[in-house]
Amino acid sequence: MIESYEMTDDLVEGDRVEVTVGAPAHGGHCVARLGGPHGRVIFVRHALPGERVTAEITELHKGYLRADAVEVHEPSPDRVTPPCAFAHPGGCGGCDLQHVSADAQLRWKADVVRDQLTRLAGINPEDQDKIFVRVEPLPTAPDRPATSGDRAEPDAERLLGWRSRVRYAIDALDRPGLLQHRSHQVVPIDRCVIAHPAVQELDLLSRTWPDADALQVVASTGGDVAVLARPAGSSGGTAADDLGDAPAGGTLTRLSGPGEVTEIAGGRAWAVPPEGFWQIHPAAADTLVDAVLTMLEPARGEVSWDLYGGAGLFAAALAARTGARTTVVESSPAGVAAARRNLAGLPEVEVVEAKVDAALSRRRLTAPVDLVVLDPPRAGAGAKVVRAVAAATPRAVAYVACDPAALARDLKTFRAEGWAPVEIRAFDCFPMTQHVECVALLHRV
Repeated sequence: MIESYEMTDDLVEGDRVEVTVGAPAHGGHCVARLGGPHGRVIFVRHALPGERVTAEITELHKGYLRADAVEVHEPSPDRVTPPCAFAHPGGCGGCDLQHVSADAQLRWKADVVRDQLTRLAGINPEDQDKIFVRVEPLPTAPDRPATSGDRAEPDAERLLGWRSRVRYAIDALDRPGLLQHRSHQVVPIDRCVIAHPAVQELDLLSRTWPDADALQVVASTGGDVAVLARPAGSSGGTAADDLGDAPAGGTLTRLSGPGEVTEIAGGRAWAVPPEGFWQIHPAAADTLVDAVLTMLEPARGEVSWDLYGGAGLFAAALAARTGARTTVVESSPAGVAAARRNLAGLPEVEVVEAKVDAALSRRRLTAPVDLVVLDPPRAGAGAKVVRAVAAATPRAVAYVACDPAALARDLKTFRAEGWAPVEIRAFDCFPMTQHVECVALLHRV
């Protein structure tokens, strides 16, 4: 193990260094420095703030390093034993925070949101105290698996059995599993403890899959279970996310279950294709709809836009309150088809198939508009969309974000256009992982 850090440029992958870990950062790791407070930055996974650990270098980059905590010398009081046997350095990369207690996970995510608002949005901590307080837990997933025998803290049951959509990768020996962190290496597993009970009950992980490159499983809130496979050698999908999933997309073959699954949210039943987008946590859709309606306070007669609208979850909720023209914009053909089927009984709702920036710039959407819901993908809406929304001068905007960094970047653009966040709520829609969902309410200054 390296004891002196004056020559950190000589480090190579596999070297071990002893560090004291600092604050959590966006990405599921904590920040440490080699050689004192002004030393080289090292992002350490499997650690907690304040801990003294031995960290093994996993990546070297110009200006920073990545590492895993492989030995903990001074543990934090917030450290717990991970309930999953695969949650360790070199293991499954799907869960970032299994070693962190339930309450500390909420504090960790709140610290990350605050850091992004400060560094990327330019909102000072004093102003943040007025608009953002904490990360709110979601209700316990229904019919969660029993934790007896699992190595979990007693109050952590809400952290398990919630994940209703899982994509398993298939390794070179035809075994299903999840990916290592920042890697295409498949880690074969026999159980995923955060998967929904209906997913865990399937025998997918006890079999080999010589004819598949990936499996996709859905357990809907309506009680449906569907299994799809991407045939071996078929066109590959989009890149994997950092929940340990196999890459998405590509040619999918349905192995079992219905061609459309039923989701229950917002007081309605939704028919969506199993490969289509829906919130992963069973309680997330209702939670986010309630937050958006509470923040926007829609009034009768107000005109609304639901941008990046998917199947139209927010549009249906808004139209029920306003009874006025509501427009959904969605670019995915599957999402557009689902929205048109599910919203067919709402004559005030129009579904536009287009990219949001194109719909705004080519006047597929025209002001006046009173309320806007922005629910972009993880990369965020981007400056072009934000400026167009601001120029339409709605009464209020609700921005639903699955990435706090993307939210912060777009908030900076909104602020430059004369808008300000007046409330930000955050929700633990992805327990055991570093991900957090935020909803920001913006008003024109």
